[in-house]
Amino acid sequence: MNGTDDQNRLAKTDRQQPPRWAKRLLHGFCAPELVEELEGDLDELFYQRIPLIGLRKARWRYVRDIFSLMKPFAIKRKPSRYPTPATTDMLRNYLKIALRNLAKNKVYSFINIAGLATGMVVAMLIGLWIYDELSYDKYHQNYDRIAQVMQHQTYNGDIGTQVSVPSPIGDELKKSYGSDFKYVMMASWMSRHILTVGEKTFSKTGLFIEPQAPDMLTLKMLRGTRAGLNDPASILLSESVAKSFFGEADPLGQVMKLDNNESVKVTGVYEDLPANSSFNEMTFVAPWALHLIKEPWITKTDNPWRCNCFQAFVQLADHVDIDKVSARIKNIKVDNIREEEQRYKPAVFLNPMSQWHLYSDFKNGIRTGGRIEFVWLFGLIGGFVLLLACINFMNLSTARSEKRAKEVGIRKAVGSVRTQLIGQFFSESLLVVAFGFLLSLALVQLVLPLFNEVAAKQISVPWNQPAFWLLGLGFSVFTGLIAGSYPALYLSSFQPVKVLKGTFRVGRFATIPRQVLVVLQFTVSITLIIGTIIVFRQIQFAKNRPIGYTRDGLVTVEMLSSGFHKQFDVVRDELKKSGTVTEMARSGSPTTDVWSTNGGFEWKGKDPNLSVDFPNVEVSHDYGKTIGWQFVAGRDFSPAFSTDSSAFIINQTAAKYIGFKNPVGEIIRWDGRPYKIIGVIKDMVVRSPYAPIQPSIFHLSTEQSGLVTLKINPAMSASQAVSNIEQVFKKYNTGVPFEYKFVDQEYAAKFAAEERVGKLAGIFAGLAILISCLGLFGLASFVAGQRIKEIGVRKVLGASVFNLWSLLSQNFVVLVAISFGIASPIAYYLLTNWLEKYQYRTDMAWWVFAVAGLSALVITLLTVSYQAIKAALLDPVKSLRTE
Repeated sequence: MNGTDDQNRLAKTDRQQPPRWAKRLLHGFCAPELVEELEGDLDELFYQRIPLIGLRKARWRYVRDIFSLMKPFAIKRKPSRYPTPATTDMLRNYLKIALRNLAKNKVYSFINIAGLATGMVVAMLIGLWIYDELSYDKYHQNYDRIAQVMQHQTYNGDIGTQVSVPSPIGDELKKSYGSDFKYVMMASWMSRHILTVGEKTFSKTGLFIEPQAPDMLTLKMLRGTRAGLNDPASILLSESVAKSFFGEADPLGQVMKLDNNESVKVTGVYEDLPANSSFNEMTFVAPWALHLIKEPWITKTDNPWRCNCFQAFVQLADHVDIDKVSARIKNIKVDNIREEEQRYKPAVFLNPMSQWHLYSDFKNGIRTGGRIEFVWLFGLIGGFVLLLACINFMNLSTARSEKRAKEVGIRKAVGSVRTQLIGQFFSESLLVVAFGFLLSLALVQLVLPLFNEVAAKQISVPWNQPAFWLLGLGFSVFTGLIAGSYPALYLSSFQPVKVLKGTFRVGRFATIPRQVLVVLQFTVSITLIIGTIIVFRQIQFAKNRPIGYTRDGLVTVEMLSSGFHKQFDVVRDELKKSGTVTEMARSGSPTTDVWSTNGGFEWKGKDPNLSVDFPNVEVSHDYGKTIGWQFVAGRDFSPAFSTDSSAFIINQTAAKYIGFKNPVGEIIRWDGRPYKIIGVIKDMVVRSPYAPIQPSIFHLSTEQSGLVTLKINPAMSASQAVSNIEQVFKKYNTGVPFEYKFVDQEYAAKFAAEERVGKLAGIFAGLAILISCLGLFGLASFVAGQRIKEIGVRKVLGASVFNLWSLLSQNFVVLVAISFGIASPIAYYLLTNWLEKYQYRTDMAWWVFAVAGLSALVITLLTVSYQAIKAALLDPVKSLRTE
């Protein structure tokens, strides 16, 4: 035995080992489940052969045996009993489990998907709205080099900002600062004009501007070229206007009448400008030279720098800094005006196109913001509403943690690591978000027309843009990660030993995160409720403001042709005799706006350093009767007094500003000419209903005023009256389209921006409350289910339905009360700042906060009560029998 043992030890030395390359060959081709057994047998034979045939032959036979094993039985692999799953297998498994959980818990699944879809709809709509706002004017390729020439002027220490400039400023910029600009061009105001081709006559909005405008604005020419305005008798038409006149025929070279006077030739057709362009209403473009021909007074005035009557646009030269150029041209006007006009300290500057839309507000010469405030506001609202939906998902997922604790424990016990569990819960979250995203796309397409109507937009979903889908998918993944982060990290942290032993408890503080999230939800909702109430309260406050005249039944017609004025008295007499109108008059400005302001007024006792810029409206004799002036002193204009051609009627604010105790009979000089004050009327709200009244002056028209205002006979229906007016106007004003506006509608339009904000805020507040209520409903259902046995015991011991209802509801009421305490100061601070931009504004009444808090409380109780009462009415025998 000892000899044999020695031989075995000797055989197992390094010098008596099988060939290593042969072993590697065996491991290379042999099935893993057979390799260990075959290798052992071969090794045993090898060591038995060494003492019999020698080491060399034993090694040779070892190699031969290995080659003999290269047969199908040894090579064929059997499937592993415990295969290593691929990543796709794991994902497929995650998806399958997630779908089963969604199907098993239909109520919670519906709440999560509906809540997330609602939040995503709000976020998408607001995102599209913000994109439209931020891309304003970017249709124009020279967007970052275009600017408008504007000016600040000082009146009694207050700096006002205006876009209107005098006509010589364009030539002066070209002459003195030409190297700083690629284009400098003067332009008229965007206004309506009559276009006529044959029997077709339409009133269209257009602009007179210098010939380089199509290049500066990079108009997309469909026919003709951008050089089409070089001829003073030319015109460029938008695509829609060209089709309305010529259909599919080629309009190039066609001649049309402009305002029934000038003949112009169509030299080009450009693509309609988008709604988010500052020039979107420009349906035709005519040369500035033609405007000078139509309005010869522009070049014949003895003081062309005085009238701020036009617009000026520039395109900066390449590599020129706009701020430096703006600083250089600051004194271009003050250096050219008369000495007495220099007290207004006009300071010219360039306003870049990039800030026209979002940063259009100025106060005391400083840019203070504009619509960018709404961009930030709605962006925050969209983010918060989406956050509320994510909070619902987090709350319901963590609330159901005890029911999924055993699942987590078993998975960990059989080998799942925490990262796999986190992946599982994130996959469930992403699946819910995927369903929500698909549902939200359908809802966005469905509600977009209504949203466009409320928001006054023309937004569409960019289905064919890859960027939209990339953003949408990225947005969905981000939402899924946010919504699933807390549940995934929380549930995956459970310890399997405690769970499987039954000793796992969520702990007394486990509900605190859910309570904090509920408080956050209702803080946002209550803040939005308060904001909505305050916005509409401010609107109503301004609507209830006395306006100083009667707007009911007033109709305004703009005179686009000078020929009508010769027939004015005939038209007026015919309409009055027919009983269609009670009065009719002309004016230089509409009842709801001021088109002209003037300085140069002097009166007895006036401070020589006092600067004035009064709204100054020219009217016909019967204007006061037509709109219903309310006199506090003196009388109206009358044809019986020829001296009224040199008379003023002023409003109460003007009387206070001038300082006359008895203004009637006093003299005001206008550019040296004396005018007697013959009447004082009550203040009228003309411009913004939120701003203070301006001192205003009215005088008899010495020229042909551009507007006609009619007072419809209240005994006749508005539709019949308008029809009669149209017939008479067309009878005496042939070839001119009849277009009219109701004054009450024009006045109501002054509230459009605030009403739009209020409606959108109200919609978002309602959706935020809906999402919060969905979450509360789910939580109330879960809490009632958790306490079902407790409710049964209490009911057996004599608790009433009311006792049980209050037991289940009180926690939610406390959370809403805390939310109200947080939301109130936040809303007060934000809305106080918002109201401060209005000089005529409502106050922050205490009852607004009380109503918002009470509304949130009632909504909470209604949401929770269904589940609470349902649980309280359950038969205790059935709930206790489950033991």
